Amino acid sequence: MSRIGNQPIEVPEKVKVAISGSEVTVEGPRGKLARTLQPVISVKQEGNQILVARQDDTQESKSLHGLSRTLVNNMVQGVTVGFVKELAMKGVGYRADAKGKELHMSLGFSHPVIFKLPEGVTAKTDGSRTKITLESANKEVLGETAAKIRSFRPPEPYRGKGIKYADEVIKRKEGKSAGK
Repeated sequence: MSRIGNQPIEVPEKVKVAISGSEVTVEGPRGKLARTLQPVISVKQEGNQILVARQDDTQESKSLHGLSRTLVNNMVQGVTVGFVKELAMKGVGYRADAKGKELHMSLGFSHPVIFKLPEGVTAKTDGSRTKITLESANKEVLGETAAKIRSFRPPEPYRGKGIKYADEVIKRKEGKSAGK
């Protein structure tokens, strides 16, 4: 029995949901998202609720039931509220500037790193230019973008320099011991 998969998804008034076979399209104030689910999962809308059900009790169906419900819920939440991911930069001279659909970063390399943001993702930087705020309606694309930006200079364990998620805790290591 799937506890997550059996929960209904509440659809706000501003959101339109179209279901055709295994294709689910959700449209709201922040954009439009579409996803094709596995054929063993069926989705139907009753009033202002979306119900996700599995066709049989095989292991594959059980494992996809809760996942599919969560994916559809993330689509509904994304087009209404959206998702936010924050990155923090630490290091001498590390800074970022959001210029349109590009993110210009100075990360201690001999050249600036210019990252083109994918479609649907917007970036903002704060006044000190050391915090990057990414926003998107698609949670999956947002996470991939944040991970790609972090991979340019991941945080190192000795001084903590690099790009990290704002809520990430870096496990620090002790440096070399001076004497014998």
